[in-house]
Amino acid sequence: MANVKPFQATRPTRDKVALVTTRSYDIYKKKELNDILRLNPFSFLHILRPGFKFHKTVHGFKRFKMVHNRYCEFKENGIFKKDNKPCFYLHQKSHNGDVFWGIIGLASLIDYQKEVIKKHENTLSEREALFGNYLEVTGFNAEPVLITYPDDEYLGSLIKKYSKLRAEYEFTTNKNRTHLMWLIEDDIEIETIVKAFEKMPSLYIADGHHRTASSNYLYQKILKKEGAKKEELSKYFMAYFIPESNMRITSFYRFVKTLNDVPKKEFLMALDENFRIQKLGKRHYSPSRKHHFSMYLDGDFYKLYLRKSSFKPKNELDKLDSQILFTKILDPILGIKDPSKDQNIHYLPEKGNELQLQHLVDSQEFAVGFGIFPVSVEQLKTVAENSLTMPPKSSYIEPKLRSGLTIYELK
Repeated sequence: MANVKPFQATRPTRDKVALVTTRSYDIYKKKELNDILRLNPFSFLHILRPGFKFHKTVHGFKRFKMVHNRYCEFKENGIFKKDNKPCFYLHQKSHNGDVFWGIIGLASLIDYQKEVIKKHENTLSEREALFGNYLEVTGFNAEPVLITYPDDEYLGSLIKKYSKLRAEYEFTTNKNRTHLMWLIEDDIEIETIVKAFEKMPSLYIADGHHRTASSNYLYQKILKKEGAKKEELSKYFMAYFIPESNMRITSFYRFVKTLNDVPKKEFLMALDENFRIQKLGKRHYSPSRKHHFSMYLDGDFYKLYLRKSSFKPKNELDKLDSQILFTKILDPILGIKDPSKDQNIHYLPEKGNELQLQHLVDSQEFAVGFGIFPVSVEQLKTVAENSLTMPPKSSYIEPKLRSGLTIYELK
């Protein structure tokens, strides 16, 4: 039984929301980041990059404290306001015919601990501690975790109802993404949403494993330090709940800097043990089904088909193409033992970077590039239900929500 609840969001005023909200901080290139900070005084990036006004980069606890100070300044200047009562927030994002929608609310860390909320990725303890300390000092959560749930008739009816009403927010970004958001304030409707989630035996983290683990780290820290009476707010984390049918999964390219001192001909011969290889020359190829891989090497594209005799899965993880690529190529041939930390491998989302597989190898920045077929929602769920974890960057999941749209205050 999933425990999902409404909350009183702190959020931008209607007239400034398009100026305030941002993409994830780490997506911006340095020049674009500096241009926004220089030209837009309302950008949430001023909170995330608090040393900009002093022309100085700050780190660690000092940065966390300054992030908190900038956030307080935004509230004092009337850029942010806090809603008067707990609400759910219905959000829709559209671009080039794709329409995503979901409900922003609070998820329970108790559910996470009991594996009602299931994960499919491992997290790094040092990052959990870093982000957990960040949350503790700044006192707010500004980017929700993406959680998916089985399609539900009642929850699905909400977007049909609210899309006919005037939205609280309606704006389009410079990337041509249109965002709409409605407040769900009616008490009966809120109660019905809560009960709809209570009927669900499991929810699944789609994107935001480290954010979830960091919230859990802080919760445990507060329990030890202050006791159970003062931990109520930290028992929850902000999430964006989307139905399974509304989630899109694409893949990441994998680029490897060297062939591990293996000559090209020997490398291809090593691949031949587990794959049928077809050389395509300059003709671009993207995998069209499971267990098919694309490879770009030394100016040529290749199709790699996993040989049936090589496919002997022991569990659900072994069936994933990202795992097959690791166990058949990256580890035994290219010497990559830890794909989450090895400096010899680089990842890039396939969507929007279709030409990069060829370009980054031709530029000699990398020796070889690989493309894989995307995992399915069912594969993701099956891995999570079996308490397994996917290799890093096994899935690129949409939608991505903007930072600063709704903020959950922890203090």
